[in-house]
Amino acid sequence: MTEREKILGRIREALQTKATMPGAHEGEPSPALAGASTNQARAWLPSVGASEAEQFDLFARNAADLKADFQLLASREDLKSALTRLRDQEHWQRVASHRGEISDLACQALGLPVLLTDRGYDVQTLEQCDVGITECDALIAQTGGVLVTNRSAGGRALSVLPPHHVVLARREQLTADLPAAFALLQQKYAPDFPSMISFITGPSRTGDIERILVLGAHGPRKLTIFCV
Repeated sequence: MTEREKILGRIREALQTKATMPGAHEGEPSPALAGASTNQARAWLPSVGASEAEQFDLFARNAADLKADFQLLASREDLKSALTRLRDQEHWQRVASHRGEISDLACQALGLPVLLTDRGYDVQTLEQCDVGITECDALIAQTGGVLVTNRSAGGRALSVLPPHHVVLARREQLTADLPAAFALLQQKYAPDFPSMISFITGPSRTGDIERILVLGAHGPRKLTIFCV
């Protein structure tokens, strides 16, 4: 028997054993996987605060821990000012974005050439853009993360290839925790879910080499989140 045949034989043997559901303990599914309510799931999750102010404060703290820059803005005029300041500080020359109410407003305010990824585009040109500006599905207070899909964020590549990812969110998009984020996905997209669902927790990073944190290893080295 060859080594290949041995390996395939072990795989076939392993497939005869029924696997437990993810999150199960001693063969019993966890409350969330058994169809329990969101409130039951929250019983074993960290508290996020009851008020919107508490949840925004938690999101800001968690985002800062993840090396993301979060700014809660009072108006869309403030958003325009914040974006133009970033443009001037980082000397942006070209922007990548997608069509959307807030993203259109942002691109108009910047006054720079814009590559739209919801049309046909060249990947190399996208890589050469200084910043990718996207909208999102939700902000998650519990983790400081951003929920995006290929439908809300201009496809799969826009939030990954440019070195700086700028997320534009609305105040009402703040969700308390992960159960609420998954419930939002179910409500918004079921049964036709997007092909890409991603939870972005800070800029891309790695610590593989001598435990030294390096940002921008496999994606954007900077993440900025504006919420209006």
